Amino acid sequence: MAEYVYRPVVGVAKCLFAGLRLRIDMQGVEHIPASGGAIVLMNHVSYLDFALAGLPFWAAGRRPVRFMAKKAVFDHRIGGPLMRGMHHIPVDRKAGAGSLREALQALRAGELVGVFPEATISPSFCLAPFKSGAARMAASAGVPVIPMVIWGSQRVLTKGRPLRPREAIGTPITITVGEPVAAAELADRQAGTDLLYKVMTNLLDTAQRGYPRPGAGEPDWWLPAHLGGSAPPVEPADDAG
Repeated sequence: MAEYVYRPVVGVAKCLFAGLRLRIDMQGVEHIPASGGAIVLMNHVSYLDFALAGLPFWAAGRRPVRFMAKKAVFDHRIGGPLMRGMHHIPVDRKAGAGSLREALQALRAGELVGVFPEATISPSFCLAPFKSGAARMAASAGVPVIPMVIWGSQRVLTKGRPLRPREAIGTPITITVGEPVAAAELADRQAGTDLLYKVMTNLLDTAQRGYPRPGAGEPDWWLPAHLGGSAPPVEPADDAG
């Protein structure tokens, strides 16, 4: 598939990151398969995650990731044409069957499909409960899931905090790609989702603990409470249902 839109958008994103002098450290690129369909499973801490998540796959062999994103993004007068031009997949929660069919078709055609299983940014910057869609799609299409975590991007642009270029300059960002999880391990929807959550939790914990801590007097709003930061603590699960 010709990448008439995807390629220049990647170039613009790289220029933006270079302009902010972001210190991007990509780890685990060797886990990315050279070909074949796969689900790319990502945590979500900032509005830059879409652009950052594609970097390791583009660097590994110019492999584009087709992100599943809410339909409202495709309705935007500027973002919409770009999303469609890059062949991302709109998700209409009122009619999800269509997006599921499109994602499965892409996976079976050997494409990479990006999924944010939390569906939104968690204010705690820890993993929120996962939706089961990734495990279901992987089992149905017979493709692996490639887990990946991004850490540090919340310091640049996240929910409730506008971009402040001066503060963002030089921010370190870690992108870690884990070993693929085979489709056979995800045959059971709930057990598979639990496995993916465990794998992602381990990757994120390693990334968080290896990341530079804020110095004395520096803001720590972006650091999870369990690591000594002032981000809101994880809310307890609702057991009512």
